[in-house]
Amino acid sequence: MEWQKVHRCWLLRRRVLPQHTDHGGVMWHGAYLAWLEEARVEALAAAGLPYAALSALGLELPVLALRIDYHQAVGHGELVELHSQAQPRRGLRLPWISRFMLSGERLAAEARVELALVRRQGAGLQLVRRYPPELEQALQRLLDGPDKAC
Repeated sequence: MEWQKVHRCWLLRRRVLPQHTDHGGVMWHGAYLAWLEEARVEALAAAGLPYAALSALGLELPVLALRIDYHQAVGHGELVELHSQAQPRRGLRLPWISRFMLSGERLAAEARVELALVRRQGAGLQLVRRYPPELEQALQRLLDGPDKAC
C-alpha cells in the first residue's frame, strides 16, 4: 500500500539545528535517520504503547530495510514537518512511509522503513510471529492514524 490519500499521518515538527547539518549548512543524512526513529517512537507512544513499555516486554523493533529519496536540500534553521504513516503488515515486516516537508507543502525527502518485531532471547533475538494483544491494538491505532489529518 502506498501513501494514503487521506493524509491521516503522524506529525513531528523539528527545526534544523547546527548539529543536524554538514559543514555547508545542509541537513546531514544521519539526522534524517534520527528523526525517522523519533517519529516512530512518538507515534507508538501516541497510539498507547510507549517504546519503553515495549522494551519492558522484552520486545524490540529493529530496522530491516531503509530507503531515503532526497528531493530538495534542507538547510540550517528551516522548519521541517515529518509526516509518517504506518502501513499494513507484510508478513513479518512492518512498513512505514515518511515524508520530510518544508513549509508544509514542499517535499524534501521521502523515506521507506521496514521493521520487524523481535523478542530478546538472552544475547540473541527471535522473530515474533504472533503479536501480543496490546501490540496488535497499538498497531491498529497506528494504522488508523491520529484524529487529525496533516
